[in-house]
Amino acid sequence: MSRPNPWSALLLLVAAALLGYAAYQGLQGLMAAGALLMAAVTMHRSGALRWSSLAAYSVAFVVSLTRPGSSVTLPDLLGALLVLGATGYMILREQGVVRELAWQRNTITALRAGSERLAEARDADAIIRAGIGILDKLQVAPNLAFVAYRQGTPHILAAKGAFEPFLERPIHPSDNDSRSVQADHWVAEEALTLLKKPQRQSYHVAPVYGRASTHLGVLILTRNDGSAYDEVEKSVVASFARILGAQLGQWNAIRDLRDANDLTLRSLGAALERRDDDTGGHTTRVVSMSVRLARRLGWDEDQVKALRWGAYLHDLGKLAIPDGVLHKRGPLDPEERKVIQTHTTIGYDMLQDLHFLPAETLDLVRYHHERWDGTGYPSGLRGPTIPDTARLFTIIDVFDALTNARPYKPAWTRERAVNEIRMQASRQFDPQYVDAFLRMMAEHDDAHLVL
Repeated sequence: MSRPNPWSALLLLVAAALLGYAAYQGLQGLMAAGALLMAAVTMHRSGALRWSSLAAYSVAFVVSLTRPGSSVTLPDLLGALLVLGATGYMILREQGVVRELAWQRNTITALRAGSERLAEARDADAIIRAGIGILDKLQVAPNLAFVAYRQGTPHILAAKGAFEPFLERPIHPSDNDSRSVQADHWVAEEALTLLKKPQRQSYHVAPVYGRASTHLGVLILTRNDGSAYDEVEKSVVASFARILGAQLGQWNAIRDLRDANDLTLRSLGAALERRDDDTGGHTTRVVSMSVRLARRLGWDEDQVKALRWGAYLHDLGKLAIPDGVLHKRGPLDPEERKVIQTHTTIGYDMLQDLHFLPAETLDLVRYHHERWDGTGYPSGLRGPTIPDTARLFTIIDVFDALTNARPYKPAWTRERAVNEIRMQASRQFDPQYVDAFLRMMAEHDDAHLVL
């Protein structure tokens, strides 16, 4: 709505004066001009003021008929009807323009805010929730649902309005027929039957596609008032579905790349075990225990991933260690110990060209033989200056080495190894991480006793 200003107020007074004078003098043409001028001033306003020109003209026309000696001719009536029709058309058209501009402003605002939420989303579920949130702000429909497939079965993964009670609910054929669960029309029909009839008097379904036309799901919108979706609304929803599909497709591509990276590093870790064949299963065990301990400590998934990748690669540098040193039966002499200790920096150097590896992964490979008291290698780091991933992993690495046979030692019992870890707190290991490790092991033992 336009804010009032002195010029519009002056024009409104002029229009009212013209109408009054024309009605008094019976000047139909001047009366029409006054009505159109008043309409031009008031049509941008809200409420009853928008229609004041029609009321004012009608009153003026009736007043003009009360003049002594006045008579109404057919051209006068037709002219009056023409003025009323033209004025009404102008007002209605202006209303449509105002509504369209409001819709456009609301769309731009919602998409701007929503794009920020989409950019901040860290996984597919967050992207879908952000997408439904954007549609909700567009106010295109009170009831919204995004349906996608989990293990071949469609589920409502995000919802607003009447669909919210069915969030995460699987959708099955109501008549148990053999129709494909991948058919959008079938999925939409079954999802719509979840709502009561008054909640789905009108609806619109928009498919969502990702890269290479990969089908990702459907957006379902319903209205309670039965008003049909116009072409502008359908176009906006379709455009939004493309944006959502592109974002989901990009996330899926990143996830697939991460999965490929994870599989590659896991395979490399398995290959390293064949090089150092007396530690069969070592990599699998240390990866599993490290991830458990990290999650117990509340690490986020990026930190856990960096830790996991580092655990796969921690002994990569042993590829460069001579067999005579790596597989020696019995203790190493000082020179051989220096050779074996180079595996940390060699592995670190070998990974420099893998730019997708986070710094925390490289830190683990380089520093997983540092000690809390500063007597470790290769850099003699002390206490919290040792990177977190290396500090955590070294506990797991030592525990696994103690409880499994090595060329130079037999396997220790689990109890003896746990006691050794406890004794080395504040010496070799971070004491806080040791406490968390000991609690984890105690809970594991208690669970086995219950079983």
